[in-house]
Amino acid sequence: MLPLVLRRQIRYLKTLNFVNMKCFLILLTFQVFSAIAKAQSAEDSVKATVNALFSGMKNADADLFKSAFSDSAIMQTITRNREGKTIVANESISDFADFVSKLKKDSADERIRFETIKIDGPLAIAWTPYNFYHNGQFSHCGVNSFHLVRFNNVWKIQYLIDTRRRQGCQP
Repeated sequence: MLPLVLRRQIRYLKTLNFVNMKCFLILLTFQVFSAIAKAQSAEDSVKATVNALFSGMKNADADLFKSAFSDSAIMQTITRNREGKTIVANESISDFADFVSKLKKDSADERIRFETIKIDGPLAIAWTPYNFYHNGQFSHCGVNSFHLVRFNNVWKIQYLIDTRRRQGCQP
């Protein structure tokens, strides 16, 4: 039989291993939940930037609208010309912001749904189907495709392209 002192030391070492394993599992669990929380907060930040753009439109607030974009942002729309051919039209963010500032509050209401958000470091994309209402009346639907860049921990829209149609909409 082992001497009493040796048995106590073995019991102490077993307890110590159990405590170390327990601490390790607690730390591992904390790390996993921290990573999940970071991913969720990054998605929430992307959504907040996109929502600021549409809040600016709805409230006729050109400054809020422009604040969602980076300084070198590009805004385009896919449409059809008079011959029915698909074209990509460039839109000036400043000109569109001026247009927004002249709207009546609540007259431009673009209701979006976040279908997809993907993030890789400082780059994010958001795919948002929408229905657009002008003065409370359904106007058209389509999809927005956003590319955002995180500058100094703030997401800004770098590129926005959208589609616009009247058929196949579900207002």
